[in-house]
Amino acid sequence: MGLIAFTTVGHPDIESNLKAVPAMVSAGVDIVELGIPFSDPLADGATIQASSFHALKQGVNLGSTLEIAKALRKSCPETPLVLMGYYNPIFSFGLSAFAKKAKEAGVDGIIVPDLPPEEAGPLNSSLVQEGIDLICMLAPTSPPERIRKVAAMSSGFIYCVSLTGVTGARSELPRGLPEFILRVRQETPLPLAVGFGISKGAQVKAIGRYADAAVVGSAIVDLLDKTPPNRTEVELREFIGQLRSG
Repeated sequence: MGLIAFTTVGHPDIESNLKAVPAMVSAGVDIVELGIPFSDPLADGATIQASSFHALKQGVNLGSTLEIAKALRKSCPETPLVLMGYYNPIFSFGLSAFAKKAKEAGVDGIIVPDLPPEEAGPLNSSLVQEGIDLICMLAPTSPPERIRKVAAMSSGFIYCVSLTGVTGARSELPRGLPEFILRVRQETPLPLAVGFGISKGAQVKAIGRYADAAVVGSAIVDLLDKTPPNRTEVELREFIGQLRSG
């Protein structure tokens, strides 16, 4: 069972990112998801929205996110790094230029929540040239034809959104989640990761019965908000340990 941890680049600050990510990796995180700050993060709930706005106020953008990824690649050489960001900054940066810079930074995959598969061809072509995975998302409302289309385009793994809503910690997993994962499983051999609403070890354990990985984001961002800087690494290791122990 894999554990994927999300953190917004520039939240609470760059120095914290450079310490927090290695701490989480040492505690058992398998993949790190780096959020690119954006002014209109439509798939994100209040917690991650606030972290994104905070980072933007500090001048953090796509370019600085790539620089942080490069630094983290050196401190976490074996851990896959995945960027999660919206299409506008990537398009403005230039698709080919972005793919090249991502490769130079040691990025392994990209998640673009607001890029539908019907429009993802140009970005995917640029990423394929650099050996970077385009990780597509599916929701519980995705019909069979959309699942097949996403499965055909995706590489690395498929991100299965657990609910019809935005990011944010929830107390319980949706009842229909296992059936949704089974529908996706029938269309692809790729690993399936489940995200949105996951914040407890018991939820991670439950997801492990039918998926390959769980994504935890808002709970980590919230922890970083509430924890004094001198306690951040200790608290993160403890929290990741709790998620792992289930």
